[in-house]
Amino acid sequence: QVQLVESGGGLVQPGGSLRLSCVASGSILSIYAMGWDRQAPGKQRELVATITSSGRTNYADSVKGRFTISRDNAKNTVYLQMNSLKPEDTAVYYCNADVWATATRRSDDYWGQGTQVTVSS
Repeated sequence: QVQLVESGGGLVQPGGSLRLSCVASGSILSIYAMGWDRQAPGKQRELVATITSSGRTNYADSVKGRFTISRDNAKNTVYLQMNSLKPEDTAVYYCNADVWATATRRSDDYWGQGTQVTVSS
């Protein structure tokens, strides 16, 4: 099996910064794209950022210039550096990864359990 575990969420004041991490573990042969989604109360889940295995990135318009996604392929880890945080960034943040697992011998999408980010004064 494959597990994704996020960390780094918390309470931060507007204008502050947080860094989220997500580690993938288990029967992993290869990880392709990784990314972050978020879901605010009463709203649909939305894509925040993605990064390919070669490092190509994509961001939602709402976070461009403030958030940076990166990954460490040797550690099967994806990061989300969030700067200039706004109250509207408050949400549960979920990491995801497209993983080729040795157990299944195919590529599937996996999700973490989520980490709460609250931006409030």
